[in-house]
Amino acid sequence: MIRGVIFDVDGVLLNSMPVWENLGELYLNRLGIEAEKGLGDTLFTMSLEEGADYLISRYNLEKTPEEIIKGLNREVQDFYENRVPLKEGVRQYLQEFRERKIPMAIATSGDRKNAEAALKRLKVFSYFQGIFTCSEIGSSKSQPDIYYAAALQLDTEPSETWVFEDALHALQTAKKAGFKTAGVYDKASDRNLADIWNTADIYLPEFKDFNIFWKRASA
Repeated sequence: MIRGVIFDVDGVLLNSMPVWENLGELYLNRLGIEAEKGLGDTLFTMSLEEGADYLISRYNLEKTPEEIIKGLNREVQDFYENRVPLKEGVRQYLQEFRERKIPMAIATSGDRKNAEAALKRLKVFSYFQGIFTCSEIGSSKSQPDIYYAAALQLDTEPSETWVFEDALHALQTAKKAGFKTAGVYDKASDRNLADIWNTADIYLPEFKDFNIFWKRASA
């Protein structure tokens, strides 16, 4: 039975990984500096503060870490406001759920402003009854609080609410809390693909064949 759906944003609704993989390069390009090969891989495991320190040291930037972080955040904001695309097939899933009168909400560890800007530009914001962020809830997706809050908004029980996530730890948290889980493929989670496949109630390599998903989820 499906009475409600909770979607993650990055890697599930939005194909947003390119900005995170290439953030340092985008920032340096704006300064007229050519980035080293593999910079994205180097920065990906770092916090913004660590990344700023690295860029200052590696490229002899005459900027403070705070200035670098502001510049990086501007690149991210610009990407969400103007360029990030929906994942292929997402719009059909949202339309199908709406036609079946299934309420939907968002649970994201990302920034509310960026998520709202992208979803409004892509004309899918109106599909959702609410957006919940980890920073506003006060806990990460290692805890189920954000999913409980979203389910409360939807007025559904965890056992009848499906959570769409691409990250292993988020799927594990939702499933342990009693939610039904749909694992969504995203390149960023390749290293955990086998565990994601085994954890999720249904695994989606891509958003297609909604009727097949619906039949399996409704069984």
